[in-house]
Amino acid sequence: MSKKSQSKKQERAQSLSYFGKDLVRRCAATCELCAAGSVPLSIFEVEPVPKEPQLKHCLMICDLCQQNLIHPKKMQVNHWRCLTTTMWSEVVAAKIVAIVVLQYLAGDHAWAQECLEQAYLDADEQAWVDEWSL
Repeated sequence: MSKKSQSKKQERAQSLSYFGKDLVRRCAATCELCAAGSVPLSIFEVEPVPKEPQLKHCLMICDLCQQNLIHPKKMQVNHWRCLTTTMWSEVVAAKIVAIVVLQYLAGDHAWAQECLEQAYLDADEQAWVDEWSL
């Protein structure tokens, strides 16, 4: 990685850290996707990542969720059964991730397809989902 890209990455991480207190308060020390508690959490930006970091694009998630999202081909399918609850989250970014992951899993897993059949997205949420896929 070049010094310039590493510097940009560090600047973005620092910008995201400003959201830390708000995110910790919102998530109540649990993963905003799987609700795991008593585990390390980190800030995850939901695609598509805006040019300037935005709180509405950020989630606090556990390492397991993050690894599954970064490496979907190695996804631990049963971990995502939690999305039956997350897809109704009031945190829009969590809802978006839930729907995108369910869409990814739906072709091979009937339970994921059944969840999607119950899902409701408004026009803005649907547009966000349409902009991102695993």
